[in-house]
Amino acid sequence: MNQTPQAAIYRPATEIDTLMPDIADPVTAADFPQTILRYRNDRAAASVGLGGLSDAEWITHFGRFMPLEDSLPGPLALRYHGHQFRHYNPDIGDGRGFLFAQLRDDAGRLLDLGTKGTGRTPHSRSGDGRLTLKGGVREILATEMLEALGVTTSKTFSIIETGEALERNDEPSPTRGAAMVRLSHSHIRIGSFQRAAFHDDKVLLAKLTDYALTRLYGETPGGNPPAQLLGRVVERTADLAASYMVAGFVHGVLNSDNINVTGESFDYGPWRFTPLWDANFTAAYFDHQGLYAFGRQAEAIHWDVAQLAVSLRPLVEAPALIEQLERFPALYGEAMQRRFCWRLGVEGAEPGAMIEAAVRGMMTTSTPIDRFFHDWRGGTARDGEPYRDAAWASFREAITVFAAVPGAKAHPYWSDEGPCSMLIEEVEAIWSAIDQDDDWTPLHAKVAAIRRMGEALGDAPAVP
Repeated sequence: MNQTPQAAIYRPATEIDTLMPDIADPVTAADFPQTILRYRNDRAAASVGLGGLSDAEWITHFGRFMPLEDSLPGPLALRYHGHQFRHYNPDIGDGRGFLFAQLRDDAGRLLDLGTKGTGRTPHSRSGDGRLTLKGGVREILATEMLEALGVTTSKTFSIIETGEALERNDEPSPTRGAAMVRLSHSHIRIGSFQRAAFHDDKVLLAKLTDYALTRLYGETPGGNPPAQLLGRVVERTADLAASYMVAGFVHGVLNSDNINVTGESFDYGPWRFTPLWDANFTAAYFDHQGLYAFGRQAEAIHWDVAQLAVSLRPLVEAPALIEQLERFPALYGEAMQRRFCWRLGVEGAEPGAMIEAAVRGMMTTSTPIDRFFHDWRGGTARDGEPYRDAAWASFREAITVFAAVPGAKAHPYWSDEGPCSMLIEEVEAIWSAIDQDDDWTPLHAKVAAIRRMGEALGDAPAVP
């Protein structure tokens, strides 16, 4: 939802107990030198009944990690494996974060409060268990922008500066440290299933399957629970891949341990928004082969979901799993059409040719993605370049048979001269103001601008 929700009632949960002790290790949060509250997501807090916390109470729970009443008694570092850039790694898991609490929203949906940068765990290996403040600021910007653009994403719930100076190879050091909390619809990953399969633990595989179906999807397991779950993951992740494309977003690290079985995007490291529709645009400087480039994200996510199918194979024969996996390309195509039309603010049958013409026009004329959607919202462009170019002729003809969604341009945002974007230069400028002058004004102003755009767009279409 992009609208500010009504304040919910706090509804604690402990559903992860059904998977213990096989899914996680109890850990202790780091004792930070300082706990300076830098960001609290009051909109997200209101949705789970925590909006009434004072700043002091907020710091106690999300900086010192005193347990929330009747939720988990202590932090849990989740265990999982995963393919990282297609190479299997059994030595990962929550290395600098943990599951802190579980609770429900007013719709009864189970949610997790998970952390990042909160200390070493049994899975830290050589890491220091910390997060840079810059990484936390970047996560705020990523999640706010994605939520506004209709991507199903975790929400950055809290950022608390820790008073630590961290050494990093990929940014000027020493740099400031932070503890982050995210609100997410589960932290059960494809990698969670991979770990159970690696250890040939059929009991845990069955428990994970049941947990995902009953607690996360709210479904009663049928005659073939593994195939039933895989089908839901295929549906949600196909929509996720399409939502990235329509948003112009590049996650950067689509490893199988970063794919949630609810199809919710989370864990933002070297993300970028591509200014142009460039299939080869990459976000991570270490992605030398372009494995997770903008135009390869659907392929990458489908590959990861195939690893879930492989992991479920000990519970069920292959044909039922293959049948579900093979649905992905068609579902992705449907989701691209559904989401492209939503952001464009138009409706009509068979939008495939129109979308192809739009993408071709953007690529040929180097028209920014955000600019295109802003200009053509409701199916009618503003006059002027680049749309007089011959490259746009096919699109101009194709769009004429589509009608504007009622109220598509009702919000004042659509009268703005330009779109709200989130390119790397602005990200760096926002961080520079914080880093050099401790000026948080640009960040707060950007979050407000992003939420205004989200209000103008309205809620994204649901997965059928």
